[in-house]
Amino acid sequence: MHAIVFIPTLAQAAQATTTVDLSPVLDIAAYAIYFTLGSVAIYGVFCVILIVRRIAQKRFPSSKSADQFLEEVRDRLQQQNDNGVAELCDSPPYWSKATPQLVLLGITNRDLGTAKLRRMLAEKFETDVLSDLEYRTSWIATIVKSAPMLGLLGTVVGMINAFAGIADMQESGGVSKQLAADISFALFTTALGLAVAIPLVMAGNMIHVRIGKLQDSVQQNVGVFLDDLERDKSRSERRQA
Repeated sequence: MHAIVFIPTLAQAAQATTTVDLSPVLDIAAYAIYFTLGSVAIYGVFCVILIVRRIAQKRFPSSKSADQFLEEVRDRLQQQNDNGVAELCDSPPYWSKATPQLVLLGITNRDLGTAKLRRMLAEKFETDVLSDLEYRTSWIATIVKSAPMLGLLGTVVGMINAFAGIADMQESGGVSKQLAADISFALFTTALGLAVAIPLVMAGNMIHVRIGKLQDSVQQNVGVFLDDLERDKSRSERRQA
């Protein structure tokens, strides 16, 4: 007569194993997710404010003020007063603006050809102004992508706690208030992640529009300056002839 060998099923083996209590780790993870989402939101708002102020610093407040600056530059070019143009660009109203600094660079290198000078000014504007704005904007895009993922992580943590509570309810037969709290945490972190990401998406689009307007205005103003500079060179050559 053969002996019958008892082989436990997977469920029985799982019940026989000792359950690891992960609740302390998950509680710490929940607080860490709250803290990270809060930090990400604060840094995102900081980046938006910083970029908006930076763009406002580089732009003229209006097209009228830009035309006024270009008119002053034109008058001093007609007077052959390059030092006056440099002093105007370095004066307090204009020293932080993009166009006057490019005009100053153009006056310093006016002996170059118009094509070379135009290319040099475009590269200077891209490296000194646009690259800095794009670098800071990339952080906003990173926050927009990471905030919903942090909210999803909170959802996973909350559901793990909720299912652990369901298991305890089956053993004890009671109803746990902690179960509702865990489900609430899971949903709240998802909503919080979206609440951080959605305004930053709108702010990022607004910043891209402002950067585009800054780029267009600088290109237009520099183009006007280069035309005036070319006419001044032509007048100087005719006088010498």
